[in-house]
Amino acid sequence: MSTVVSTDGTTIACTVTGSGPAVVLVDGAIGHRGFDPGVAVAEQLSAHHTVWAYDRRGRGGSGDTAPFAVEREIEDLAAVIAATGGSAAVFGTSSGAALALRAAAAGVGMSRLAVYEPPFSTEEERSEQFVGYVAELEAAIAEGRRGDAVAAFMAFVGMPGEMVEGMRHAPVWPVFEAVAPTLAYDAAALGGRTGGTVPTGLLATIAVPTLVLDGGASPELLRAPARAVAGAVPGAAYRTLADQTHEVAAEVLVPELLTFFA
Repeated sequence: MSTVVSTDGTTIACTVTGSGPAVVLVDGAIGHRGFDPGVAVAEQLSAHHTVWAYDRRGRGGSGDTAPFAVEREIEDLAAVIAATGGSAAVFGTSSGAALALRAAAAGVGMSRLAVYEPPFSTEEERSEQFVGYVAELEAAIAEGRRGDAVAAFMAFVGMPGEMVEGMRHAPVWPVFEAVAPTLAYDAAALGGRTGGTVPTGLLATIAVPTLVLDGGASPELLRAPARAVAGAVPGAAYRTLADQTHEVAAEVLVPELLTFFA
């Protein structure tokens, strides 16, 4: 493990594997370096690339510094890329894709950007649900109810109530609770109380070659945002991975990334 220091002094933990052109992986909600499928993606990419997997602030081995703003996470990603030599290909998944897109729009040094299913909202009803979720999430975090924050996230992404309650008794639940405050960071990357809609104006400023991916077996509420993002980023390519869901298989994803990053 190595570390980099972000602009505000926060230490960001990284694992570096493989050799070749640098690729930085940006996880979605709750995920960090020790979670699948990110581990499998890193392992397979490392046969051709130097892969930098990092813990987003507040997770795993990384620190955190208040107050939070999306700009701090953009600075974190920029610090990791600076450590690679100043420019790297980037792959972001889920809300990590939204963060990576914002970083690209901010001019962070990327050679190429691939994103998988950034979960923006494309329908008014979903946007309203997102605003309600953000309010519930922020209240739970402010009151120290970390378990309720995780449960709110799981319910918002569609997990049935009885399954959420079952998860509360699973051995992994304390791991989820440990990173619960960072769920607000993911929500902020998606737009927070503005509704999480696709930031088309911002995306239109991206000058990095971009690939947008989605899964053919994913619900329309995830596929529609992917299409909208691809339409908003100038020159972006868009591909659907057959039979894949939001939990995309590394053996299907990685060949697409290798082709695009080559």
